Amino acid sequence: MGVLTDEMKRVVEQQRLGFVATVCADGTPNLSPKGTVCVLDDDHLMFADIRSPGTVANLRGNPSVEVNVVDPFVRKGYRFKGRAEVLEAGADFERLVAVFASRGMFDAPRRIRAIVVVRVDEARLLTRVLTLVAKSDSQGWR
Repeated sequence: MGVLTDEMKRVVEQQRLGFVATVCADGTPNLSPKGTVCVLDDDHLMFADIRSPGTVANLRGNPSVEVNVVDPFVRKGYRFKGRAEVLEAGADFERLVAVFASRGMFDAPRRIRAIVVVRVDEARLLTRVLTLVAKSDSQGWR
């Protein structure tokens, strides 16, 4: 049995939006939303690089990554930690581009610059994700 449970897979597939955390060359964090996050198999997630030059550059320098996927309506989700591999050519790249095309991505072969495959080493439940509510008063937001 792999790291990803059926429930984790369901949340990822239903939400598709994941927040991908990487480490910049100067050691600072980078967080970027990705609208193509999906399940590859029991141990891997993947997303397409459509316009992610910073994320991909960071992963080439340091493949450590965390992907957070949250269902905002039930305020529950998962955090997936692991190592990423960037695919830009070859049989695996072509096969995965075809997967995105079969999932309905318009003009996938032209739009996808790379596929990032994340080997999930650790998965944790995120619960009670707080909803922040801004209140306004006569002096502005507080």
